Amino acid sequence: MSSITIRVDEADKKAVEQIFKDIGLNISSATNAFFKQVIMHGGIPFELKSDPFYSKQNIKRLEKSAKEIEKNGGETHDLKAFYDEKF
Repeated sequence: MSSITIRVDEADKKAVEQIFKDIGLNISSATNAFFKQVIMHGGIPFELKSDPFYSKQNIKRLEKSAKEIEKNGGETHDLKAFYDEKF
């Protein structure tokens, strides 16, 4: 066996520990399961992608929409509905 040391945010660690505890795992067993899945899949066993909501293009569009709402009236929470309609 080998040991690995990683640095993580304390709040994230506690949240993950609770989730693992709820499903009967600890960090070590969950990490070993993840490693086995990486080996079986020949890579990360899930898709890694960014959230398009935070893309530069969308932020620019949201800022423009917010300015239009401020100018013409409306609520900034209306931007969520606008985003959902477009995507």
